[in-house]
Amino acid sequence: MGAGAAGLASAIFVRRRTQSLSVVLLDGAKRPGAKILVSGGGRCNVTNVAVGDGDFWGGRRTIVRRVLRAFPAADAAAFFQGIGVPLHEEADGKLFPDTNRARDVLDRLLHEIENVGATLLAGHRVLDVTRRSGGFAIATAQGDLHASRVVLATGGLSLPKSGSDGAGIGIAERLGHTIVATTPALAPLLLADTEPLHRNLSGVAHEAELAVWSDGRVQTKLRGSMLWTHFGLSGPVALNASRHWLRAVAEGRRPSMSLNMCGGDPLEAVDARIVDLSRARPTASIQMVLSTFLPQSLAAAVLQQLTIDPLITLAHLPRAARRTLSGALVEWPLPVSGSRGYNYAEATAGGVSLAEIDPATMESRVCRGLFLVGEMLDVDGRLGGFNFQWAWSSAYVAARGLTAAAAGLC
Repeated sequence: MGAGAAGLASAIFVRRRTQSLSVVLLDGAKRPGAKILVSGGGRCNVTNVAVGDGDFWGGRRTIVRRVLRAFPAADAAAFFQGIGVPLHEEADGKLFPDTNRARDVLDRLLHEIENVGATLLAGHRVLDVTRRSGGFAIATAQGDLHASRVVLATGGLSLPKSGSDGAGIGIAERLGHTIVATTPALAPLLLADTEPLHRNLSGVAHEAELAVWSDGRVQTKLRGSMLWTHFGLSGPVALNASRHWLRAVAEGRRPSMSLNMCGGDPLEAVDARIVDLSRARPTASIQMVLSTFLPQSLAAAVLQQLTIDPLITLAHLPRAARRTLSGALVEWPLPVSGSRGYNYAEATAGGVSLAEIDPATMESRVCRGLFLVGEMLDVDGRLGGFNFQWAWSSAYVAARGLTAAAAGLC
């Protein structure tokens, strides 16, 4: 159920393993695969050169690791090469189709569905799944179906316009599963009006380190490119940090966030850099010096907020002011007020508990014959093709487990 990335891959892998099983793929959309089409800016970052359990959050890493190792990124790249989608590597190990067209990824997956003999029923929204003698009853808007085994691949709640509304998570819950509360992940962040920088810096990007604090202690630090916007923050590091801030809110903790504008360098190192620059360029203004390692507009905005004269020379900058400046550069408070929500999120955090899934087969431990894959599980990866890789890997493991169960091997 669900003809997104994980659902399409599951159907293909099952039929590749055995021709004796009838595979019917159900999707509520008349044209499945909308989320694939919009991913990666319409180019579809299908995986990454290097993928490990450390690239994911959510359930137990040992489970994530086992699933990923069963079908690693190299196997995913070979799979796409085999169906006519050669890939090329870009920054940070991201793998894109050579054509740079997400449409080509979807078209080749749909073509492979036909090639392996699976049946795709578009426009068949699944309303519910219930246990019955010999398998499951599947209620759809077009009538009821029966299946001996079911793969749930309905996605999370991100980008609901693509068809992801969380209905499958509700089905899993009714079938006995524990659901970890969901929040958006990889979502742009909103800043309160008390932070004027984003309004003045909209469109400015730079390398940064974001620290997410919880109950007064640093929970995690993430580095990468950050983009200031008219509403707050975007860019890879902000998107990756969003899930940590939102999870803290959902769990009743008190989150906050701070920005290190110097890529993670500690205060003493930044202060020493400014001192060294003051010796090398004693007549240079403080704004000119800061602009050697910060965007000029960011340097100007920071000095304005700290009420430091941008034209003062480093030689005339008092030590206390210099230390204040250094401290601000490495721990600038960001008054995050929320995110842009599921409508703009690229993934969902939370979902079906991984503890209730057999990592060798992706079969439910509480409802035999039910297999769960992809984003609906409590697994979310960082930006860079990792969530797609989880879809391919979990689909492969489910197909292997399902076909073994059908053959009476497990």
